Amino acid sequence: MNAASGRFDDAITDFSRRLVDVEGVVKAVYVAGSGPAVVLMPEMPGISPDVLRLARWVRDAGFTVHLPSLFGTDGAYPTAERGEEVIRRACVSAEFRAFAGGGTSPVTAWLRGLARRAHTECGGPGVGAIGLCFTGNFALTMMLEPAVIASVVNHPSLPLDDPAGLEISDEDAHEVRERIARDGLKVLAYRFDDDRWCTGRRFAAYRALLGDAFDGRVLPGGSANTDPPPFFRNVVGSPHSVVTAHFVDEDGHPTVKARDEILAFLTSRLIRTDSAESSAHRGGADR
Repeated sequence: MNAASGRFDDAITDFSRRLVDVEGVVKAVYVAGSGPAVVLMPEMPGISPDVLRLARWVRDAGFTVHLPSLFGTDGAYPTAERGEEVIRRACVSAEFRAFAGGGTSPVTAWLRGLARRAHTECGGPGVGAIGLCFTGNFALTMMLEPAVIASVVNHPSLPLDDPAGLEISDEDAHEVRERIARDGLKVLAYRFDDDRWCTGRRFAAYRALLGDAFDGRVLPGGSANTDPPPFFRNVVGSPHSVVTAHFVDEDGHPTVKARDEILAFLTSRLIRTDSAESSAHRGGADR
């Protein structure tokens, strides 16, 4: 518990904690649910109670959610002081490319390996990927892995110093664009209209790269939760996290609609395809 705020950390008791080795690099991954796999990447400053709430929604929608620990303290309530320290460490880490000109973050290679393993274990037509904030664009880069067929890019904040930039190398951007066009894939994305970390210029850059395959949706900043955790209130400083810290759990609310659209998008790509294939198989057997 954070005594000053009266808000609690999350003990994460309803997930199994696994150590996953991808080419000699080991990271903790929290796994729960059944059905096709969805890799949900945390936002700064880590696997917060709000990120875990989103993970549970994904789980309860019929997926096996895989939540990798990439930075911060797992389950911790996001205080300003703790969050600032996590950002400082991540920005100098060799795993991430937080600033313009850095290209693709190396950690995405590990995440693609996680997606391959998850697909082998869970089956189905493929894997979903959800990125948030610092990891937002990772959901796009993960599409270099053929198993990833449904990507959701939420309020991508990298590179931090270029509001019109994309956190991806030119070579990887070309390969992702070609793969999306070849396989007829879509990329779903969300931001608030007055987000200072994910601006309209960034969404324009995604549109320039992906064309009509990029479905960027913008919510009014005035609809954001006005009482987020201290890290988001004091450090982030603007509406930002559409389906986590700035989510408002009220019927008909724009952020609730965004959450439901994300779950429907994953379902259409990862579950209904299975159902259609099964129906076709049964129909063929009956004839």
